[in-house]
Amino acid sequence: MTRWQWLSVRLMGMVVAIALLLTTGPMVAIAEPGVINYTLTDLTGRNFEDADLTGTSLAAAEVREANFRGANLSATILTKAKFIHTDLTGANLSESFADRVEFTGSTLTNAIISDALMTSSTFADAEITGADFSYTILDRFQVKYLCERAEGVNPVTGVATRESLGCDD
Repeated sequence: MTRWQWLSVRLMGMVVAIALLLTTGPMVAIAEPGVINYTLTDLTGRNFEDADLTGTSLAAAEVREANFRGANLSATILTKAKFIHTDLTGANLSESFADRVEFTGSTLTNAIISDALMTSSTFADAEITGADFSYTILDRFQVKYLCERAEGVNPVTGVATRESLGCDD
């Protein structure tokens, strides 16, 4: 299956999920059982270095100048969160649901951001050297913006940032 076929299948699944949400009511962020739920919390300045936050919800959280170096944020709900000047160096954000998230001035160096949904998210002044965005759904405008600064290779996945974003060479 080609990358575009795979993306088409994933996109169709998301369209179905959105249609269900529209017909069943508003979406509620629900974290995995047994994990701390950080929905609507202020995490300014907090230290989550190397923390395992798999399946956690940080929906609409205020995350300013926090440390998430090496943290496992896979399968998390980040909807409407504000990661402002936050260190996400080497963090794993794979399979996260991160629509309308602000990553202004954050460091995503060597982060793994694969198989994620990041529509309407912004990356103004974010450092993305070595970040792997493989199979992540991003707005075209953001892809173009990120490709202007994309460089490096992720040390864990071995994937070049430009390649993962599908940048034209």
